[in-house]
Amino acid sequence: MAKTDFDELMSIGIDIGKDTFHLVGFDHDGQRVLRKQIKRLALVATFEKMPHCIVGMEACLSAHFVSRTLRQVGFEPRIIPAIYVKPFTKGQKNDYNDAEAIAEAALRPNLQTVSEKSQEQLDLQALHRVRSWLVSRRTATINQIRAFLIEQSITVRKGLRALRNSFEAILAERKGEISPRMRSILIGLYGDWVWMDDRIDKMSAEIEEISRTEENCVNVMSVPGIGPMISTAMVAVIGEGEAFDRGRDFAAWVGLVPRQYSTGGRTVLGRISKRGSRYLRMLFVQAAKIIMMRPHRWPDFSFGAWLARACERMHRNKAAVVLANKLARMAWSILRHKTVFDAPRDEVAIGI
Repeated sequence: MAKTDFDELMSIGIDIGKDTFHLVGFDHDGQRVLRKQIKRLALVATFEKMPHCIVGMEACLSAHFVSRTLRQVGFEPRIIPAIYVKPFTKGQKNDYNDAEAIAEAALRPNLQTVSEKSQEQLDLQALHRVRSWLVSRRTATINQIRAFLIEQSITVRKGLRALRNSFEAILAERKGEISPRMRSILIGLYGDWVWMDDRIDKMSAEIEEISRTEENCVNVMSVPGIGPMISTAMVAVIGEGEAFDRGRDFAAWVGLVPRQYSTGGRTVLGRISKRGSRYLRMLFVQAAKIIMMRPHRWPDFSFGAWLARACERMHRNKAAVVLANKLARMAWSILRHKTVFDAPRDEVAIGI
């Protein structure tokens, strides 16, 4: 078959770049019949001239946009995690070899692919990411203020509220100990802190509003310990959970299962794998710890007796991870089957 004849294309791999895409395609005999570099703006015009087939791409920036665009043209896009593409890479790393590996990986029948996200999911995910970044920067700013105060031999007890309540008093009472330049720096940092507080509050309010109007979020929030943050983060990342066959698969993807090393019939389980979404894992563990802080509420939960027994035989941190795993499985089941948890609605008040 000539390299200009694309009538028998079976799969195409795209290595997505900032300005250029590299394409490699195979026919039904496994022969490479396409090797081409195109500009990003020429994506639609190029694929309109090709027969419809499987198109693979790594999960990366703009992968979901490219996937939606190609699906509208009539192709079957598959977004593949980079860790599943690596075994197919041959030779040294370059864009064409990466595209060839993607094209081969896209043909594997049992390969787990990434669910295509809608624009609404990407917007919600961006909202969570910016809020998380602001929270981390606020913490860094507070620590910076404390460090500068300690350099002036001024210490403040632990806690965000303690520093906020005493900051103005420190500047007034220790005026002679703090130089004018350091005073100006501290006031500027405090202004950044106040600004980030306002941004975080606005984003949190927007997320809560979305959680009240989105049906899937409302259903997930019926699970004890789960509130606006976890429910909207789940919908943003996994949609309706169709990428997973069961709840334990979702919990494993979040990284809430032991790391396994088995050989020769001998199974060794270690610490949790910490794979998948670090942000979701953190939220689920926080939700579990909040539930564990209120043992008087446990009898109200359907899993209360199980949690009491688990806390008796496990370290508190280990029990929190086990509970987070259970919450993740229950949340996926409710999200996937569009049901509601069999618990009183007032339990949502302790959710994240």
